[in-house]
Amino acid sequence: MMRLVAAGIGLLGLAVAAQTRPDRIAPDTLDRLAVRWTYDTRESTEPLRPGTDRPAFEATPVYADDRLYLSTPGGLVIALDAETGKEIWRVDLKIRRDADYSDFASRGVAVADDLVYAATVDARLVCLNRDGSFCERFGSRGQVDLTEGLRRKPESAGEYGVTSPPAVYRDLLIVGSSVADNSRARMSSGEVRAFDRRSGALRWTFHPLPEKTNAGGANTWSRIVVDDTNGLVFLPTGSPSPDYFGGLRPGDNRQANAVVVLRAATGKVVWSFQTVHHDIWDYDVASPPLLFPGTQGPAVAVGSKTGHLFLFERLTGRPFFPTQERPVPASDVPGEHAAATQPFPERPASLVPQQISEADIWGATAQDRDACLATFRTLRHEGAFTPPSVRGSLVAPGNVGGLHWGGMAWDASTRTIIAPVNRLPAIVRLVPKADFERTRRANPALEITEQRGTPFAMSRQFFLAPSGIPCVAPPWGELVAIHADTGETAWRTTLGDLRSAFGPASGPPTGSLNLGGPVVTTTGLVFIGATIDPFLRAFETKSGRQVWEGRLPTGARATPLLFTTARGREMIAVAAGGFDSPLSKLGSTLVVFGLRDQ
Repeated sequence: MMRLVAAGIGLLGLAVAAQTRPDRIAPDTLDRLAVRWTYDTRESTEPLRPGTDRPAFEATPVYADDRLYLSTPGGLVIALDAETGKEIWRVDLKIRRDADYSDFASRGVAVADDLVYAATVDARLVCLNRDGSFCERFGSRGQVDLTEGLRRKPESAGEYGVTSPPAVYRDLLIVGSSVADNSRARMSSGEVRAFDRRSGALRWTFHPLPEKTNAGGANTWSRIVVDDTNGLVFLPTGSPSPDYFGGLRPGDNRQANAVVVLRAATGKVVWSFQTVHHDIWDYDVASPPLLFPGTQGPAVAVGSKTGHLFLFERLTGRPFFPTQERPVPASDVPGEHAAATQPFPERPASLVPQQISEADIWGATAQDRDACLATFRTLRHEGAFTPPSVRGSLVAPGNVGGLHWGGMAWDASTRTIIAPVNRLPAIVRLVPKADFERTRRANPALEITEQRGTPFAMSRQFFLAPSGIPCVAPPWGELVAIHADTGETAWRTTLGDLRSAFGPASGPPTGSLNLGGPVVTTTGLVFIGATIDPFLRAFETKSGRQVWEGRLPTGARATPLLFTTARGREMIAVAAGGFDSPLSKLGSTLVVFGLRDQ
C-alpha cells in the first residue's frame, strides 16, 4: 500500500512543476511514485547454525551500464537489469557455513571498468567479470585471502571479515575489516590495506595501533570514502579491543575512534582527528565521512556514535569550529584509567541527548515509569562519557549511536548535512570475571560477552521498561539537518513511528531505532528507510516536512540508491532486509520505486 502525505504537496509542488521533467522524482511528481519492481534474493534468513546471528540484508546496490549489482551476507553477488529487475546472473561465493559471524552483513560491492569487487564476511576479496565469472589474474583465481599477512590473525572462523564494500582509487582496492567485539583483549588486528585492482597484489598497509599492544581492532568496518581529485582516502576507525575495558591498552589510542586521512596512493597519514579518547563505550566512528564543498574549499564532516558532528577543511584537517577538551567523569573500576577529557565541538551541538535526569524518565504507563525510575536510581550516570561500572552505568547515547553506519547526505541547495540519529540510552555493566558464567546463565536474554584476558566481562542492553518500551520519551529516532556554514540546526523531524506496535495509534509519531542512511535528490527531497516500521519516506530538504511514504515488505535496514536508467527513468532502490526483532521480520527483497507513466 502506498500513502501520500497530502500536506507536502501544494504550493511547493506548484512552484517547481514548471522546471521538473515528468520523469524526475520531485515534490510535484510524488503522487506517481510507486513500486516499479521487486527482486527477492531468495537467501535464507535463518542462522547458519543454532545460536548464531541471523543474516542482515543491508546492501546498497551499485548502478553501472543499466545494471544494478548487489551482494548478500550469505555470499551471493547478483546482477539485475536496472529497468525491469530481471536477473542477469547470480554467483554464490560460498562463504564458510561453520563460522559464527559477529556482524553477519554485507553492505554492497564496488564496480569499476566492468569489474565487480566484493568482500565477504569470511574475509575474502573477490573480483568478478561483467558476466559473473571470476577474474583469473586476480589473486588466486579471482580471490585474495584477507587473513593472510595480518599482524594478528583471527583465532576462530567468523571473528574477522568484511561487511562494507571495498573502496576504489584508480588502480587500487582499499579494504578494511569487521572484527568481533568484546570476545577478548587481543583480538585480530585492524589494519587497512590496498591491493592492486588487476592482480590482487598488496600495495600498502596502514596500522591504526602500535605493533606492541595488548589490543586489537581499531578497525575500519564502515564505508571507506575516497576523494579521487585530491588523492585522499578517509577511514572511519572503531574502538580498540575490548570495547568496555581499556585497562590493558592505556593512553588515548590516538588513531582509534578517529577519522584518519591517508594519501591514497601510498597509505601515508596526511592528518587525523580522534573523536573519543581511550574509548570504553563502543563509540566507533561508524558513520562514513561526508565530503562536501566548503565555502573556502573542500570540506569533510565526521559523525560519531557520541552524537557529535565535526566539520573540517578536507586537505588540512583544520576544524571549522573550535573543539574544546572538557573534563569528563573518572572510572571507578580497578585498573581502568578513563581519559580525563573528551573533545566537544563548539558547533554543531550534539545531535542527540548525552545526559539523562530523573525528569527525563518516562513510561507509557505509570507502572512502566515507576520501574524505569527505580532502575535509573541504581545506575551510575554523570552525563556524557560516564564510564562503565560494576554497579551499571547509563550511557547516552547507547552503543548504536548517535550517528551510525547509515551515514549522512549533502543537500547542495540548502547547504545542509542531513543525518539520521538514534536517541536511545543503554545500560552497560562490567561483570567480574568470577561471576561471568553465573551471570550469563541467569540472564539468557542479555548480551553478555567475556572480554577474555581482562578482569571483567560486559553486559549491555537498551534502557527499557518491563514492557519493552524505552524509558525515555519519544522521539526515539530523528532526521536532523545542520547548516554546514554556521553549525546551526536547520531542522529536525521524527523518523519512524512505532505507535501501532506499542498500543493504540494515538498521539504524535514515536520515532524508531534506525540503521541505514539517506539519499538526496536535486529536486528538494531526501529519502530514507532505516526504521523498524516498514516504510521508505521522503522529506523536504528545506523544512524537514514528511511528504511521502511507501510501504515495504519489512523495514529497510539499508541506504537507498537513487539512479537514472538508460531510458531516462529516475528510480530509487532499497533493500528491505528488516530487523531481527518481534517488531520487524527479516527479509531478502530489493524494492525499486519509480514514477508511474502519465
